[in-house]
Amino acid sequence: MFVSENLSVNDKNRLVIGKNDTIELAEKFGTPLYVMDEDLIRKNCRTYKNAMDKYYDGKGLVLYANKAFCSLYTCRIAKEEGLGIDVVSGGELYTAIKADFPMDKVCFHGNNKTYDELELAVKNNVGHIIVDNVYELDTLNDIAGKYQKIMKIMFRIKPGIDAHTHSFVQTGQIDSKFGVALENGEAFDIIEKASKLENVKVTGLHCHIGSQIFDIEPFCKAAEVMMGLIGEVKNKIGIEIEELNLGGGYGIMYTEKDDPIEYDKYIEKISVIVKSEAQKHNVKLPFIYMEPGRSIVASAGITLYTVGGVKDIKNVRKYISVDGGMGDNPRYILYQSEYSAVVANKANAEPCEKVTVAGKCCESGDILLKDAMMPKIEVGDTLAVLATGAYNYSMASNYNRIPRPAVVAVSNGEAKIVIKRETYEDLIKNDII
Repeated sequence: MFVSENLSVNDKNRLVIGKNDTIELAEKFGTPLYVMDEDLIRKNCRTYKNAMDKYYDGKGLVLYANKAFCSLYTCRIAKEEGLGIDVVSGGELYTAIKADFPMDKVCFHGNNKTYDELELAVKNNVGHIIVDNVYELDTLNDIAGKYQKIMKIMFRIKPGIDAHTHSFVQTGQIDSKFGVALENGEAFDIIEKASKLENVKVTGLHCHIGSQIFDIEPFCKAAEVMMGLIGEVKNKIGIEIEELNLGGGYGIMYTEKDDPIEYDKYIEKISVIVKSEAQKHNVKLPFIYMEPGRSIVASAGITLYTVGGVKDIKNVRKYISVDGGMGDNPRYILYQSEYSAVVANKANAEPCEKVTVAGKCCESGDILLKDAMMPKIEVGDTLAVLATGAYNYSMASNYNRIPRPAVVAVSNGEAKIVIKRETYEDLIKNDII
């Protein structure tokens, strides 16, 4: 019935998440409200970790992709579940530092890391810097020299793989702002340059082909290309690559049309490719990293809204307005992303009419669901939009000076605030008259 396994309906005909009645959550904490099921997050972490341990004989590490949902709370869960994390900004790195996350299990990404960000990483002994370009390489080498350190680096490689996903989230093709390409030789040039620098050590290669991908073949092809590159680097430059980061991007179910593959199946099939290609190219099996983010937290989250208005434009469209919108979920206005929703206070009601769920921002494109079949919705109903655990809070904004919602974590019937709701005072705290 639902796109996420952690949802059910109780005897009051109300939506339940993590053994918590969503209407009671809305009444206690207010709306809009992000709700995260901690038990499902931990289950997903363990699925990945167990598969990596099994198929790579313990010679691999799952890195939670912090950009999906970054907080002290998620850093703590990743740490307790034995995962590493990847960060893509100074802010995400600072969050990990404040969470007392082990820095040797942190990878720092980004196509335009600033001097201050790189310095923060060096000073805190981040495990790996994923170097994106030659300018960054030179800057990092200078900073590491300043602090008399040798930093482990990987290079982000564009393997030339078409991931068959939205153009905004394709990252593995040559025409991408990320990384260095194979086709024009720049990958070999930067690896060779780095091998001659004193304050960096090339330990690995990295690739990421895109996000929300349901086909396993692009991942297999990327693994094949990257292992071939490891062989070429050994033969042409004489460098033995010790580590390979194959990124993330595994699709999740947002609507019934989505058909994701079980995540351990990705790891199993890719491990076969990696091992066979290592033998083919006569290189030792590298230590493997993978970076799931969305697939760990997305299905664990929902967002609760209160319906504030119903506008039926005869023979045109019926609008349902809620007390949130693009400020807490910008993915529709960015990607036209589709979601499923449930009227949480009458969760078993049958769909009977086509509606468009609109947010409260002063933008015509502020839409959460367009032309969705829903039960009869009335003012005051609680609407739950499903699978919002990834790229919702992390992309949220204060557009129209609307405070960002609270985040509540639920586990085994208990609920706690892990990120406080913003106040109007929060909105003006950095203003200067």
